[in-house]
Amino acid sequence: MQPKKTIMLCLILAILTACQPSNNTGAGPAAAADPQPIADPAAAAAITAADQAALNAVATAAARLGSGATGQLVIYSGRSESLVAPIIAQFAAATGIDVQVRYGDTAELAATLLEEGANSPADLFFAQDPGGLGAVQSAGLLATLPADTLARVPARFAAADGQWVGISGRARVVVYNTETLTPADLPDDMWGFTDPAWQGRIGWAPTNGSFQAMVTAMRSVWGEAQTREWLAGIQANDPIVFEKNTPIVEAVGRGEIEVGFVNHYYLFRFLEEEGEGFPARNYFLPGGGPGSLILVSGVGMLKTAPNAVNAQSFIDFLLTSEAQQYFANETYEYPVVAGVAISPFLPPLAELDAAAADIPLASLADLPGTARLLSELGILP
Repeated sequence: MQPKKTIMLCLILAILTACQPSNNTGAGPAAAADPQPIADPAAAAAITAADQAALNAVATAAARLGSGATGQLVIYSGRSESLVAPIIAQFAAATGIDVQVRYGDTAELAATLLEEGANSPADLFFAQDPGGLGAVQSAGLLATLPADTLARVPARFAAADGQWVGISGRARVVVYNTETLTPADLPDDMWGFTDPAWQGRIGWAPTNGSFQAMVTAMRSVWGEAQTREWLAGIQANDPIVFEKNTPIVEAVGRGEIEVGFVNHYYLFRFLEEEGEGFPARNYFLPGGGPGSLILVSGVGMLKTAPNAVNAQSFIDFLLTSEAQQYFANETYEYPVVAGVAISPFLPPLAELDAAAADIPLASLADLPGTARLLSELGILP
């Protein structure tokens, strides 16, 4: 049997296996409890047919191996290489497609796509957040995805016009030092951190895309004036500025700061590497609002995609149970497809929905407006 065909058969078996219940959460060294399913058993059972349809799309691409017409796929990825390169490599190995990836900041890649327009070599935009996708979508550069692809995820995790679909979810949280704080010491919502008592104790990353998406949600929910007031209140408390989320979690663990505004999954990398004794934990704000925002990474196909069939195969592959379980196990994110197990250390997505479901992801597209506000306040250079 030819090596590539062997790989394809292994992938098929892996995907079919992933459709069965799993107890492997990959959440950290102490993950002993049974995983919590996102959806009910009926929803999980309904996945099998949808998974098979997605698998068929991948198999169709792989079938071209015999003719040698495997083609290429060009992805602009705002998701970091360390997070998504393994799953992209798995797709490439299964299909024989020559996948070329340009990694970069989501906002910068969105700007590049806007500049390139119809001349872009990209087939897909794999964005860290809906804001970057919204900017490209607003410029009329994205194609409408098939209805069966969009049906794989809840409606709120896809564009209303079907031009992008969510791939994995993450919650905004406050990470805190467990040696100096307990949840009882923390405020119910983001406004509490404007209290002068938090002077010099906060870390944030204003240049980070997820932080800017949260501020964009604030502008949508609270309005410009109230968001400006919150930002000024945090500024008055002299927050420590970081470039990214990872060093914020590291600084909290070291006791250099006591709290930080981050995405939930960064903590789990430290727990995996350093064990349960790492002195930091996530705090999911009980008061809800933009500080409890559920963000999704997402993917959209360019209207001008030179390799549209391959692009669609990749999108469908990302929405199989196998790929979704990869995001749950390896990057500690929330799967967006029903029936995929999550870490027992994460609150089920449904518990966070009451606080965040009323913030439409389409409202996160005005990242330029957020950047202007942050610049006006001197938070961005």
